[in-house]
Parts: sequence; structure tokens; C-alpha cells
Amino acid sequence: MSRIHEALKKAEEQRLAAQTGLPGPIPGEEVAPSSMPPSFTAAFTFDMLLSRCAPGHWTPDPKTMLFFNSEEQVHGAEEFRTLRSRLYQIREKQPLKKLLVTSSLPKEGKSFVAANLAQVLGRQQGQRVLLMDGDLRAPRLHTVLGALAAPGLAEYLAGEADEIGIVQRGPMENLFFVSSGRSMPNPAELVSNGRLKFLLNRVEPLFDWIVIDTPPAVPVSDASLLAHFCDGVLMVVRSNATPFDIARKAREEFHDHRVVGVVLNGMAASSPYSRYYYGAYGRTDSKREPQR
Repeated sequence: MSRIHEALKKAEEQRLAAQTGLPGPIPGEEVAPSSMPPSFTAAFTFDMLLSRCAPGHWTPDPKTMLFFNSEEQVHGAEEFRTLRSRLYQIREKQPLKKLLVTSSLPKEGKSFVAANLAQVLGRQQGQRVLLMDGDLRAPRLHTVLGALAAPGLAEYLAGEADEIGIVQRGPMENLFFVSSGRSMPNPAELVSNGRLKFLLNRVEPLFDWIVIDTPPAVPVSDASLLAHFCDGVLMVVRSNATPFDIARKAREEFHDHRVVGVVLNGMAASSPYSRYYYGAYGRTDSKREPQR
């Protein structure tokens, strides 16, 4: 390797280290390939993404994925359109592109809300949406979408894949997906190693919305770490299930300006508030919908 090539290589490594927050190489010390940042392309455009990201065959769960169905009047679809309108109203007052979706505890419906919100946002003409599974502990999005589980975010954060290599396309034209990837130890350390911020900086110009599903906020710290890289947080709580003190504790994990709204999930159809807060659980009877 020529001296000029070696000097250029070291300069690029130092530049990436500064952008990702990772320590740069020590002069004269050889860096192990596994510890080096991912191999990023010099330019990253939407045309490049399309050329390398062929549409895959997804098998969405018809019981929970509302907008892959050709039927327009499926239960709950209108409530997600209302949520979309509310987010656009907020967007008129403050920057809002990277949206984190979380809950207080497991089984409150956060992954269901994140997936269907991304779908309804992508149904609008010309709106490109990236749905990202940031739950490296108990991921569900690849299951409900019927997409590949890996490679995904974990491989990217570990330096094993680049941004184009982890983005998936499905049958919905404007919806793109990054799975959580394979299970890895110490997910909190992966989330905080600086590479997620770099990834979001790379993909943000290509999309109109980025929706990130995360672990519940109370049991682990991942959601509060991820919130630092997002413009807003959408909290999901389950009616008659989430304890008030737990919901309040989850709310305190985020700064006041970050929480843009709360989705009250699992309302009974007989409730006087159900027409406003029914969320994804529209029903014509008085029974409550099971957890999703």
C-alpha cells in the first residue's frame, strides 16, 4: 500500500470516528477489522438505495397489519389516519421527522402502533417512510410484517453491515424497513456507541418520516437513549392495564419537549371516548380487543 493511500485511509477513519463519536485509531497502531466502523459509501442517495434494495416478498399478518389489506374500511384504519393528521399538525409547529414509539411495559401495543403508523404515513402520495425496529431485546416488527429478521440494526451497530445492506423493501411502494437483526449481547452498549446517530444522519435526507419502535421505557434504558436521536416520542398506554404510576414513571424518562402525544390503546367500544381514542382497535361490539 502506498504512503498516500495509507494517509488517506487514516484520514477517513479519523473523520468517521469524529462523526460517530468513536475514538479514532492510535497513530502507528493496527486497528482490528471487527472494531472499525462500517464501510460507508461516499455518497448515499435514494436512487442508490432503490438500485441496491430490491423489493422482497413480505407476508404481513392480516390480523394486525391494517394497510396492506386492499379493503379501505378495516377496523382501526380511520383512527390511524386521525393520528397521522395530529402528527402533521404538530409538524407545522416544530421539526418532526424522526418519531420514537414506546410504552411503559411490554404488551401494550407499541410495535402494533409503530407498524401501522408507518403504513398510514406511507399511504400518502410521495411520502417515503422508514420503519426501524430499535427493540434489540424482544423484536416483533419483522414477524408482523413477514419480513427478514436479519441483517438489521444490530449488524449495523456492530460494524458488520452498511446502511444499504440493512434496508428492506416490501409490497408497499413508499415503506422501507430496518429489522432489529440477530440477537446480540449488551444491546444498550450497541445503541449508545455512536453509530446509530451516524445512521440516522445518513438516512434522514432520504425519507419524510422515520418511525422507530423501541423496548418499553421502564424496564430498560434503551428508549431514553434512542430518544436523544429523535425529534419526538409517542407513548402507548393500554386502557385498564397500564398502572398510572408506571405510566408516569415512563413519561419522566423523557424531556418535556420530546413527548408529542399518547396513544390510549385497547379502549372498549362501549366507552364514550372510544371514537376518539380507539386507536387500532375499532370494533362494532362491546368486547375489548386482545393484546397485539
